[in-house]
Amino acid sequence: MSSLKILSGGAAQGLVASLAPKFKAVTGLDIEGEFGAVGVMAGKLRAGTPADVVVLTAAMIADLARENLVAGASIADIGLVETAIAIRAGDPPVSVHDTAALRDALLVADAIFVPDTKASTAGIHVAKVLQQLGIADEVAGRLKTFPNGATAMRHLAASIAARPIGCTQSTEIISTAGVMLSGSLPRGCELSTVYTAAVATQAADVRHARDLIELLTGADQRALRTRAGFLEA
Repeated sequence: MSSLKILSGGAAQGLVASLAPKFKAVTGLDIEGEFGAVGVMAGKLRAGTPADVVVLTAAMIADLARENLVAGASIADIGLVETAIAIRAGDPPVSVHDTAALRDALLVADAIFVPDTKASTAGIHVAKVLQQLGIADEVAGRLKTFPNGATAMRHLAASIAARPIGCTQSTEIISTAGVMLSGSLPRGCELSTVYTAAVATQAADVRHARDLIELLTGADQRALRTRAGFLEA
């Protein structure tokens, strides 16, 4: 066995990538991962996709534990991830200090890059916020939707629109070259999501799965988690 298999929400992709060299140095294993919308990743596990470690929202991991698809005793929180606004690198910062400012920023944007609005944590929330602000119909033609936040951010970085903006989880913004974090969503529109790791019940390598979770959640990696965009839960 040369790699450990992980199914993960896109929010943890940057953190996993930053820890991969240390994990290999300790275990000799690479990390073979699928990262994407949390609903899609949970669906893959339920459909039988092999995995040693699963990283999803705390609520989804709890559901999977009840379904006996992850080991309850292995569950460990990684941290909180905020949903935030992204801008293309080099563009002026966008103020979203309150709901009125967020509404104005979305209305003036000529392209809005977001993850899947039906299967991803941030995308589902963006759709709710647009409804809450009363602008869902007005900006519908400007929404650029992608399977996950990382893909949405890569397209934002490459956008030739005059005033593009993005909204996804802060970790996906931080880990994508060519975009910048412009601010968390304001009070009343905010979303902070706890991400949690667990060993899959059908894991082929339980010992090294536990090693990876210890790396992801251990106190000695707190500074790395913070740089990746994770806050203490």
